[in-house]
Amino acid sequence: MTFPFKIIDMTHTLSPESPSWDMDCGFSHKTVLNYDECSTAVQFKVQEMSMPAGIGTHIDAPAHCFKKGLHVAQLDLIDHHLITQCVVIDVSHQSHEHYRITRKDILDFEKKHQTIAEHSFVIFYTGWEKHWHDAQQYRNNLVFPCISEEAAQLILERNSAGIGIDTLSPDRPENDYIVHQLMLENKKYIVENVCNATKLPVLGAYSMVLPMKIADLTEAPVRLIGLY
Repeated sequence: MTFPFKIIDMTHTLSPESPSWDMDCGFSHKTVLNYDECSTAVQFKVQEMSMPAGIGTHIDAPAHCFKKGLHVAQLDLIDHHLITQCVVIDVSHQSHEHYRITRKDILDFEKKHQTIAEHSFVIFYTGWEKHWHDAQQYRNNLVFPCISEEAAQLILERNSAGIGIDTLSPDRPENDYIVHQLMLENKKYIVENVCNATKLPVLGAYSMVLPMKIADLTEAPVRLIGLY
């Protein structure tokens, strides 16, 4: 039986050189048992890894900002719309490092297409992902395209499931993380460092946000998958 969807992997590959909020991403892995060291008939390679929870393509759960918010493992795939319809809003043609996605950007998208459906995962494509393989440029002293407070308010008015963006964050430090506050306080989720969003149609696709299910984490790496 042929799978009825095309699959788009919207997840960056992690390595020790991956961009991060801090200068050092903190990701590493090592081999603790190699094939030639294994004494069993079937030889295994055993590894371990170390990393921050909020690295690469990852989810921020409500507890990331709010003590009484849900942790990652408490987010139900269906009830919290981790598997849902998605839209892709492309602002790359006007985006630059100081750009803030505006309410008008969303309204222009809706005027051209349709009103964003309830419980959609809204992905913003700024074009910043092109810098992913240059960690210094991608971080850019934390100057990168982000989302305005007014745009976030409109996303909440649409009762969206969450937002994704192809930068380190929907916020820059100087705006007091207002987008995080608004989204997470309202029990939405945020996915940062999205890639390949423009390989999806702007409407009519589905997204699967699949985090590692670890107790008490407020952030976690995800495998982000698009289907259409």
